[in-house]
Amino acid sequence: MAPSETLTAERILEATEEVLRRHGPAKATVVDVARALGVSHGSVYRHFRTKAALREAVTKRWLDRTSDALSGIVAAEDRDPETRLRDWLAGLFAAKRSKAGDDPELFATYKVLVREQGTELGRQHIADLVDQLAAIIGAGVDAGVFTAPDPRVAARAVFHATARFHDPCHSPEWERPETYAEFEEVLDLVLRGLRA
Repeated sequence: MAPSETLTAERILEATEEVLRRHGPAKATVVDVARALGVSHGSVYRHFRTKAALREAVTKRWLDRTSDALSGIVAAEDRDPETRLRDWLAGLFAAKRSKAGDDPELFATYKVLVREQGTELGRQHIADLVDQLAAIIGAGVDAGVFTAPDPRVAARAVFHATARFHDPCHSPEWERPETYAEFEEVLDLVLRGLRA
């Protein structure tokens, strides 16, 4: 880190990702992060009180990238709800597939970190994604496009029905050529089930 650069939480998280990519979660330390930034490990601890807090923050940041990317689709109220739902599910699949394929070391690291953080961080991420789905389905119900007595229940069902295309445990299947056709088949079935 250049002497004139201010050490921020964001810079620490960026460096932590690089350290995790290089060393993996078992060997990466706060000292490694500090060394990559050219600061003392005490400087890192001023922003993140413990190694666990740093790992939790970097994991949450990684998960939030997916939610943030999809939020634009949810907010695109000028598009019909069916198109938004199709685009949102395709966007989730593409985001997860990209993370697994473009940076497999970091993807494997984050799978470990999510497990380490316990289920609460994963539950929060899933709840956020289901909330986004519920907003789209609710808009479809309001527009008379979808039938769903409770959009949140329908959103949970859609999320679980499509898990094969976004749950990291299925990532080895995502690059098979037939997976894309299977995704479209499931998506068509889901949309037919929701249509009014």
